[in-house]
Amino acid sequence: MKHPARWAALVVGVGVAALAVVLATQVNTNPQADEQTHLVGKQVPTFTAHTFDGQTVSTASLAGKAVLVNFWNSWCIPCQQELPALKAFQQEHAGDPNVVLLGILRDDTVDAARPYAEAEGMTWDLVNDASGNLSLDFGTFGQPETYAIAPDGTVVGTQFGPASTRNLDTMLAAAQARP
Repeated sequence: MKHPARWAALVVGVGVAALAVVLATQVNTNPQADEQTHLVGKQVPTFTAHTFDGQTVSTASLAGKAVLVNFWNSWCIPCQQELPALKAFQQEHAGDPNVVLLGILRDDTVDAARPYAEAEGMTWDLVNDASGNLSLDFGTFGQPETYAIAPDGTVVGTQFGPASTRNLDTMLAAAQARP
């Protein structure tokens, strides 16, 4: 081998090209695939959970209301970025008994999240998903993720990543538009 650096560069180049081909063949080109793999248009998974202060929240207790379910945790930077929007949404709709914002703690502990939630003024119901079953049932990929649920229990929208007040209002409108 007269030029080992050239051979190494060639091997690396071939490896990168092979990886690019593999990744390119894995890209989903179906624009409806995202909707098909999520809950949009389907009934919300049945659940019963307990809030940080011990109250019970369930699909039955939420029936007949427009609900935004937000998966979050205390150490997630995008969750921290969307917090002002969630606080503004909650403040705007706090007096409406037919609108619920429900936070589901994902990949975190109540011991870490409770002081954070108190310090940040998170006044909506917060439940713990210690078992991970709610995250699995909703098919979450991470956090933050928000799901809009119509009064009839149909999931009508999702937001992956930080939500803005505009996103939250749009999702609420979609939920309220369905009986």
